[in-house]
Amino acid sequence: MTDYQDAWYQSEDGLRLYARDYVNKDSSINILCMHGLTRNSADFEALCRHLHPRFRLVVADQRGRGRSDYDPVATNYHPGTYVKDMFNLIQQLGLDNLVLVGTSMGGLMAMIMASLLPGKFKGVLLNDVGPVIEAAGIARIQGYVGKGAPVTNWDEAVAQARAINGAALQDYSEQDWRNFTRKLYRENDEGIPVLNYDPAIAVPMNEAQTQAVPPDLWFAFEALKNTACLVVRGETSDILGKACVEEMQRRKPDLQLAEIANRGHTPMLDEPQAIAAIDRFLEKIESGFR
Repeated sequence: MTDYQDAWYQSEDGLRLYARDYVNKDSSINILCMHGLTRNSADFEALCRHLHPRFRLVVADQRGRGRSDYDPVATNYHPGTYVKDMFNLIQQLGLDNLVLVGTSMGGLMAMIMASLLPGKFKGVLLNDVGPVIEAAGIARIQGYVGKGAPVTNWDEAVAQARAINGAALQDYSEQDWRNFTRKLYRENDEGIPVLNYDPAIAVPMNEAQTQAVPPDLWFAFEALKNTACLVVRGETSDILGKACVEEMQRRKPDLQLAEIANRGHTPMLDEPQAIAAIDRFLEKIESGFR
């Protein structure tokens, strides 16, 4: 039994898109969670279990991931399109008093959304991402997205997931890896695990890095000047560098920061240190509604 409802909505270009809606009619704020490049709504299961007793959470499968339609035009797989999809989701579900939670690509989307609608959002959580993306991290991601060899069973899928993500999740047990892999893969009609995303999401990134990551997002970060903001960083992240975090803190002195031990790119937001920081962040925002 799940504790969320299925929410289906339409994109401007006619795709049928999906989100999990963890309904809570007593919540004073709504939380929109946006996953990273190759992930899906399952990434936030643990965080949603923790927060759902107090808040409504909506967790999207971006186009080409999870249960959302794949896009027949691969060049549409870029943050600008995803942001339009999120505005459609917000409008179609009538979401207000919103806090954005964005992991990696989802964090880029959150900053862009805040820049397009200044003052719209009550808070923004950036999970292991900032206005500057480290070149080494981009190169690593380009090296595996859409290029994985097919697997024939779940043991092979676990091994593949560990090979790609092992440096980021250094303290995972065998069971942790199995649980993690079940979120990344789905079974096809033959019962064989396949990655739960359209391999074509790699096309724009491989054609030009600026298609995957806007070249300069400081303008978008500046839009958060009067918005509560929490940055969660993996201590060995190759995407969000320490120099970038320091500049973010200089430009926004009230920025909240949690650095997570034994994590690279990205923390899963179920780590005790991350949970504690998120609770403090949301409690402060929620207090403004009392």
